[in-house]
Amino acid sequence: MLDQLQKMNVSLNIRHVEDSSFKNFGRILERFPDEDLIPLTEDLPVPESGNVYVPSEPTLELKGLKSTIQKRYYGGMDIQIGYCNGNNSNLGGLEYHKGSEINVAATDMVLLLGHLNDMEESTFSTNHLKAFYIPKGYAIEMFQTTLHLAPCKVTGEGFKCIVILPEGTNTPLKDEEKGEDSLLFMRNKWLIAHEEHQRFVSQGAYVGIKGPNVFVQYLNDKEGGSQS
Repeated sequence: MLDQLQKMNVSLNIRHVEDSSFKNFGRILERFPDEDLIPLTEDLPVPESGNVYVPSEPTLELKGLKSTIQKRYYGGMDIQIGYCNGNNSNLGGLEYHKGSEINVAATDMVLLLGHLNDMEESTFSTNHLKAFYIPKGYAIEMFQTTLHLAPCKVTGEGFKCIVILPEGTNTPLKDEEKGEDSLLFMRNKWLIAHEEHQRFVSQGAYVGIKGPNVFVQYLNDKEGGSQS
């Protein structure tokens, strides 16, 4: 799979998540109980178009499993276990949070990542963007300095990703929480959008990505070729 993606996306230089360069953005969680979580996503379908993101999904938040993740990876802090399923192929925007985000790949997927240190005056150039291939079954922790957004699919069937964050992240802001921070888009979600992402722009997101709205070409399952 990775070889095919690399041939279709030469300019992106897609790397396996086990590549040493990923250490700047996060780490692989070797002992994560992904075998308990991934089967729970079978009844959480990929939408026909677009993406669906649910911050907290009861079917994934089994009491014992959630408690284990809280203690092992979040120092006992309250967390939420949700998911993002969809058909995304473009960059669209980049976000960051205060606190690490854990992603569990329930399908193969690609993540487009940046580093907060490469932002200048609330803007980020796609020249700094890195692409990583995450095979199904991998659990990764992305540090709070990592810019990211929804995964990109690698086949026409879309992607499924379990998303774990500090409780309350990506939920609507209260009026008193909004303040004067132009990048604060939702609770514990700082976002910069690409000008071509119409939904973000229409919702008032700060347009701060400079460069092309990067597209990840994927395998067209029906024809056995690529999709652009």
